[in-house]
Amino acid sequence: MPTSASSKKRLRQNVTRKTRNKSIKSNLRNQVRKVLETAKAGDAEATETEFRSAVKKLDQAAAKSVIHANKAARTKSRLVKAIKAAKS
Repeated sequence: MPTSASSKKRLRQNVTRKTRNKSIKSNLRNQVRKVLETAKAGDAEATETEFRSAVKKLDQAAAKSVIHANKAARTKSRLVKAIKAAKS
């Protein structure tokens, strides 16, 4: 356990950030799953809506350093690839 005041504060900050990051990552995974499910179902309008929402969440998570920027770009690329494959 931390003994100094600054290390106690860092622990509090880390716990807060961990819970926030966990929530953001969970929402991100759910959104990506929704995109893939709607693409597989063949609903073009719903897929486009879900994809836009997923891209926004990915970019926000990358901007806040919850995930790496390259991971966000890679995920977006894979989603586009999956959507195109589902259309054809």
